Amino acid sequence: MERVTLRIPKQQIEEVEQLVETGEFPNRSEAIRSAVREMINEQHDGRHDQPGKRGWAKV
Repeated sequence: MERVTLRIPKQQIEEVEQLVETGEFPNRSEAIRSAVREMINEQHDGRHDQPGKRGWAKV
């Protein structure tokens, strides 16, 4: 596994932390990996609204 450093808005990290605290994910890394997997699966399944547009850029 490779290490990736990224910047995420504080509000989003707080929401990820809440998912960890409630036991939905064991840690932040797994929560973020899950989100990346979901995004990739949606792209492969063609479930995004328009080709070339990303629905993941919501802040």
